[in-house]
Amino acid sequence: MRVKPDQLETTLKNGLQPVYLISGDEPLQLGEAADAIRFAARQADYSVREVIGIEQGNEWPQLALEADSLSIFAEKKLIDLRLPSAKPGAEGAKALIQYCQHLPAETILLITAGKLDSAAQKSQWFQAIDHAGTVVQVWPLQGQDLLNWLQRRAERKGMRLEPDAVKSLAARIEGNLLAAAQEIEKLYILHGQAKIGKALIEDAVADSARFDVFKLMDALLAGKLNRAVKILNGLKAEGIASAVVLWALSRETRVLLNIKAELKQGTHQEAVFKKYQIWDKRKQLVQDAIRRLTIAKLQSVLEASADADQQIKGQLSGDSWESLFLICLKFCQPAPAK
Repeated sequence: MRVKPDQLETTLKNGLQPVYLISGDEPLQLGEAADAIRFAARQADYSVREVIGIEQGNEWPQLALEADSLSIFAEKKLIDLRLPSAKPGAEGAKALIQYCQHLPAETILLITAGKLDSAAQKSQWFQAIDHAGTVVQVWPLQGQDLLNWLQRRAERKGMRLEPDAVKSLAARIEGNLLAAAQEIEKLYILHGQAKIGKALIEDAVADSARFDVFKLMDALLAGKLNRAVKILNGLKAEGIASAVVLWALSRETRVLLNIKAELKQGTHQEAVFKKYQIWDKRKQLVQDAIRRLTIAKLQSVLEASADADQQIKGQLSGDSWESLFLICLKFCQPAPAK
């Protein structure tokens, strides 16, 4: 069975399938679709999750091993299989066909893969998955589909984008859904559950300070405290809203946490970087940051960010800019000695 990404939530409510294949080269939709399936599985008491990353091609025996192994407590299991290349090869095709012909009880197989070409969609392994479960193919959004996606995304936050505002936002993000999601989050931070017009889009999204905010993020990733503090003071002097700086800091921290978590699960670094759109110019910066910053340190940054957010909203005493400085300090602290 094939469903569109925006139909997945409804189908999950109607019951879980034994096999899911999500494929495409649009990382936000692919990631969120996979997250929705994992969440639905947890809600249905699939408490055991096993991750299999297909990198060299010699990992396929793990699929049969996980399918045949039963928990000592007979718990339901989710097998999370990552196939970045979208090409299982002869051994992988055989393993997938075998799995679909002998579906194990109390087990869900979730496959996330890159974009499938036309030959792959005609293959026996793809047809076996299509017959046994659900296939979700994600595509870059364009035209009215993109406008509808932006409006739905804003409505989840309780915001309403006016028609001109939606078009203006679509023009500025140029089809990059990850950037669009970040801009909508920023609009929510700045304006809350409000009606958003074109003027607010232009003020927030096309803010001339965006470049400097992202330069601040690069300085923090590199651990260059003096440069980061200089940029931070410059943003404050220019009258930039502290909420905008906090949004960027929080977003970068969450991305680093997600990257570290996926790398710890064994996912290949290139696949993780592609998912979170860490391109060549920023790879070294992110690598430096994830080596230097522990998960505990990143979590402490998020806790400090929550305090700064309350200060910005007047719910907690203190200077939000001072809190931002302390967050920068946490970011740039050297890695603990081994």
